[in-house]
Amino acid sequence: MYKAISAKLINVTAAAGGAALLLGTANSTAHAAANQIVARVSLSQQTMEVLVDGRPTFAWKVSTGDSAHVTPTGSFKPTRMHEMWHSKKYDNAPMPHSVFFSGGYAVHATNAIKRLGRPASHGCVRLHPDNAADFYQLVETFGPTNTSIVIVK
Repeated sequence: MYKAISAKLINVTAAAGGAALLLGTANSTAHAAANQIVARVSLSQQTMEVLVDGRPTFAWKVSTGDSAHVTPTGSFKPTRMHEMWHSKKYDNAPMPHSVFFSGGYAVHATNAIKRLGRPASHGCVRLHPDNAADFYQLVETFGPTNTSIVIVK
């Protein structure tokens, strides 16, 4: 089965030298390992900027923790990934394209699109489903060890 990949994501990975890895061809891992992804989440701006090799590549609205739920700040590495996860803590709520970075906290898709741009979550970083799918594929392509999630106030 093949996954749908956005044209912008293909251009990003090709420009960064990850096209061979994305397409599953051999002998590309050494070059791809040099590539770095940094996802900068601003709690005050409710945005996530994704940099590939230091170049701003994506800028998306997010929803982070509301007034009753904190989103942790700091620099994190992805710890696990799931195309579909269901929250054990919040009524089996779906968390598509989850990239976990600290305990039960993850960057993931939401169906509450109208709430993006303001705090609304239980502490996770919520993204539009299309953006979450792109971010998930970037992390999957370049690897969790080459990805940093930096959350600032």
